Amino acid sequence: MKPVVHRLEAEYWGEVDFVYLDRDDRANRDVMNRYDFSYQPLFVFVEPDGTEIQRWFGSVPEADLRAAFDAYLAAPGG
Repeated sequence: MKPVVHRLEAEYWGEVDFVYLDRDDRANRDVMNRYDFSYQPLFVFVEPDGTEIQRWFGSVPEADLRAAFDAYLAAPGG
């Protein structure tokens, strides 16, 4: 998944922020609890205010992530 995520991060730079969490870092516990981080990998697409839009578990097709980003960015206020 790393190559896919990094490719999408470069493509959507300035439009979608990608945040990576180390599940072993105790500093991330609050965020992991907020989004019920219990699988790896876990992708959570959130609004700027932290409201969850969509989540994916495990290996995700690039097209699915791209479709979610494009739909969000095309929507009013996206």
